[in-house]
Amino acid sequence: MSFVVPEFDSSVLVRETDAEVIGRAPTTVRLLADSSTTGGALSTQRVTLSDGANGATPHHHNNSAEMFYVLDGAAEFLAGDEIVTGGKGDLIVVPPRTAHAFAAVPGSDADLLIVLAPGVERFEYFRHLQRIALGELSPESLLEVQERYDNHFLTSTAWDKRR
Repeated sequence: MSFVVPEFDSSVLVRETDAEVIGRAPTTVRLLADSSTTGGALSTQRVTLSDGANGATPHHHNNSAEMFYVLDGAAEFLAGDEIVTGGKGDLIVVPPRTAHAFAAVPGSDADLLIVLAPGVERFEYFRHLQRIALGELSPESLLEVQERYDNHFLTSTAWDKRR
C-alpha cells in the first residue's frame, strides 16, 4: 500500500464563478482543482451531461482511483465489466487499473462531481479534448498523451452494447 502525502500549505477554495468551463451542452466540464493546486492529493472537476449525453468512453487509470458523486439526475457507469446506474446522492469509486466510463441515463441529465486520487494534472487533458471538439486536433492525438494524463483508452463490449 502506498500513500501520497500532499505538498501544499493553504486551503484551496474555488468559487463557481472562477472555475474554467470547457464545452457546452450536452457536455460541460468545470475545472475545479488540479493536482498541482492540491499538492498531488487529488484533481477534481464537475461534469454536467444533458439528455443521455456521453461523458467518457471506456478507459482506465494506472495510478489513480476515480470517484463519481451524482449531484443531480442519473448516470450510467461502466465499472470493470459491470454497468451500474447511479442517481442523486449516489457514489461510485473505481479502483486503479479498472475499466470505467460514464454517461447520463438516456432521457435524463446528470450532474457529477469527479475526483481522481492521487491527483493527476487533468486540466490540460480537458483542454486537449476541447481542441479536438473544435477540429484543431485529431481524435488520434489522444493516443499520444495517454501516459501524460494516465488516461488509457480501451474497448468494452458491455459498454458498447449499452450505449
